Amino acid sequence: MTSLRHHEPLTADSVPQVESNRILQGRGIVPGLVRGEALVSTEQISGWGGIDPSTGVIVERRHPLRGVCFTDKVLVFPGAKGSSGWSGFFQSTRLLGTAPLAMVFTHVTSKAVLGAVVTRVPTVSEFSVDPVHIIRTGDTVIVDGDQGTVTVLV
Repeated sequence: MTSLRHHEPLTADSVPQVESNRILQGRGIVPGLVRGEALVSTEQISGWGGIDPSTGVIVERRHPLRGVCFTDKVLVFPGAKGSSGWSGFFQSTRLLGTAPLAMVFTHVTSKAVLGAVVTRVPTVSEFSVDPVHIIRTGDTVIVDGDQGTVTVLV
């Protein structure tokens, strides 16, 4: 599968084989393979009232990433919070061209999974280690929703 929007296509063979790359094994939720810059949130994200789908910006008042845009970033976060409207707001980001490049989340909930499915971006979850504590904002990562892996490149 190729990556989304304007990003270069990836194949399993194009992942650099460097001993210090960190591979996190999880469960693939939405298939696809992309490479991009990580945006890490240590707190859950609210969809309804927490993001602006027209800009891809987190607008939740008390969120540490308030004002930060997740468009074309690999969004790494603990999971979804709030109402069932979460998935609809993230689907709107896809329709408006402001969606994250991929999603990596810790806690599986129906909101987060449905949001990932309707956003149609590669998504991995259910890791043996918490990716929020391993991946840093600005890291280059490869998300492989087919294999259920996230590779942190060095």
